[in-house]
Amino acid sequence: MAAPDFVAVGHVTLDHFGDDVRPGGAALFAAVTAHRLGLTAGILTSHGDDFPLDLLPPQIEVVTVDAPHTTVFEHRIDGSHRTMRRPIAARSLTPADVPDDWRDARLVLLAPVLDDVDPAIGAMFADATLAAAGQGWLRAAGRDGEVRSQRWVPSRDLLGRLQGLFLSDEDVLGQEAQMLEWLQRLPVAAVTAGAAGALLYVNGERYEIRPRPAREVDPTGAGDVFAAAFLIGYHVDGDPWQAAAVATCAASLSVEGQGWSTIPDRETMTAVLDRYRKAE
Repeated sequence: MAAPDFVAVGHVTLDHFGDDVRPGGAALFAAVTAHRLGLTAGILTSHGDDFPLDLLPPQIEVVTVDAPHTTVFEHRIDGSHRTMRRPIAARSLTPADVPDDWRDARLVLLAPVLDDVDPAIGAMFADATLAAAGQGWLRAAGRDGEVRSQRWVPSRDLLGRLQGLFLSDEDVLGQEAQMLEWLQRLPVAAVTAGAAGALLYVNGERYEIRPRPAREVDPTGAGDVFAAAFLIGYHVDGDPWQAAAVATCAASLSVEGQGWSTIPDRETMTAVLDRYRKAE
């Protein structure tokens, strides 16, 4: 069987917002983005029998490493302040979990939610355009399950393989100097800042990416949508500034509805991107 055009690697999750439970996870939001933008998409993940696979777009291929439990996040929102707790986790993903027939995928996004993806998985996709949404390596769960920031020291091997790295400004608080060292080794990277836009790094040089105004309903997964849309746009023509515009529009649209409901399709994306460029 042929590999999907776009493969996202990371845990799918059950996200609890009070009594509301939604399927989530960085890999899921990324794969839905790729699917909506017209690519074949797959997810390499781990979850238990309680994950509702039937709620995912059926065109997305899912390869599952079976686990006793699905990763759970409990979200608490107090105004603009968000905290999370992870009481349960599925199995971590390793290079041995990559299907042989997926190793030819053209685009691969490593998308951990909380240290659930071994970075060495990237070596299994030797010919892919490989990128990472690094948030899940910059967070850890304490004994009480509370999610907190942690210091991350990416390996030289990982940085040598990545064509792109995507972070948020909240991810790297206190690690800004180290982050700049990582980004000097990468062709492209982006640091998102929500409604304030993003910073684009091209061969270590910094550029500001203006935001697209949006009516925020649910910001969950916006950074993952940004990463996937950027990777796809960058693969099309190799222009990081155009890819950043695509990513900005896709992420801003995604926050205008709950979950992944407003992640744009190609037709919507084309129209919104045209208006965004004309507003420059």
